[in-house]
Amino acid sequence: MNTFPLDIFTEPSDVDPDTLANLGPLRPLAGVWRAEKGMDVNPKAEGPERRVFIETNHIHAIDPQTNGPQLFYGLRYHIHINTAEEDITFHEQVGYWLWEPATGLVLQTLAIPRGQVALAAGHANAEDKSFFVQSTRGATSYGICSTDFLDKSFRTDAYRIEIICNADDSWSYVTHTRLGVHGDKQTFDHTDRNTLRRIGPAQPNPLARILALRKSAT
Repeated sequence: MNTFPLDIFTEPSDVDPDTLANLGPLRPLAGVWRAEKGMDVNPKAEGPERRVFIETNHIHAIDPQTNGPQLFYGLRYHIHINTAEEDITFHEQVGYWLWEPATGLVLQTLAIPRGQVALAAGHANAEDKSFFVQSTRGATSYGICSTDFLDKSFRTDAYRIEIICNADDSWSYVTHTRLGVHGDKQTFDHTDRNTLRRIGPAQPNPLARILALRKSAT
C-alpha cells in the first residue's frame, strides 16, 4: 500500500532545474529517433496482419513537475508512424515519460487520436538499462479509457511496454496490448517492436536553457 505524507501541499524546495541530469532510467530516451523496420502484428477479419512500419519519435525534456511534495522529472514525446506502402499516418501517439526519483516510479501517459488514453506504471532504479510499465482496463489508477466503440469492438484489457537501452546509443521496445475483439472468444495479443536509432541530440528543458543563457550573459 502506498504511504503518502500528511502534508500534501508543500512543494520541495531543492528542485534541480536540469531535467536531463535527473531522469534516471529515462535519460537514454531523450532525443530524436528513427527506425524503418518496426513490426506490428494486429487483428484483421481474415486473421493476424503483420506490417513493417517506419517510426519517428521526438522525445524532449520538460521542466520538473510537482504534485505538492511529489516531484517528477520527465520527457514529452510524439510518435509518428507510417509505412512504405502508404503516405497516410499508420499510427500517431503523444504523451509523457515521467520519473519520480524518491520512489523509482516510472510513468508513461499516452493518447492516440482514435479516442483512447492510458496511464501505465512501473518501477526502476536510476541506473537500470531496461524497465517496463503496464496498465489495465477498469483501474482507477494506471488505467485505460476508450470510446464506447473501441470498448465494445476492440476492448483493450491490458497494455505493457518494455524498454531496453542498448550500449550503441539505440533503444528497443516491445509492446503487448491485449485486445478483446468483438465476436472472438479469445483475446488477441497485439504486438509492436522496434529498435530506434538517434537522429537528433537531447535538448535541455526550457528552464535549464533560460538559466544557462542568464549565466552566459553575466
